[in-house]
Amino acid sequence: MHTGRASFGRALRLLKPVEFKRVFQNSRRSSDRCFTVLFLPNDRPDARLGTAVAKKILRRAVDRNRVKRLIRESFRLRQHDLAGLDLVVMCARGIDLSNLQQLRDSLDRHWTKAAQAKSVVRD
Repeated sequence: MHTGRASFGRALRLLKPVEFKRVFQNSRRSSDRCFTVLFLPNDRPDARLGTAVAKKILRRAVDRNRVKRLIRESFRLRQHDLAGLDLVVMCARGIDLSNLQQLRDSLDRHWTKAAQAKSVVRD
């Protein structure tokens, strides 16, 4: 684990529609029954995260916000492993919010897959 600072400032977020569009059009993907994660190498020294949690999938705002907080926290802890990637996380249909540990484990698997794919692309 990296011992550096693990913040989640503005520079680590995908903010503009054009940034999201670039990831949606050109990315690799990792999917399971909880999340789909799209990832694409960027030309930056750090990773950037975007979330796309649809109202159609999670009706209640409180549920959407809980999932986004969980995604951000998981990313914040693993961002140093993901340096050089732009990532967009989307919820899958039928996501079970009652088991937060399962959601964390799912995200960890996605981060690991993205980090491994990044090292294959760069080598």
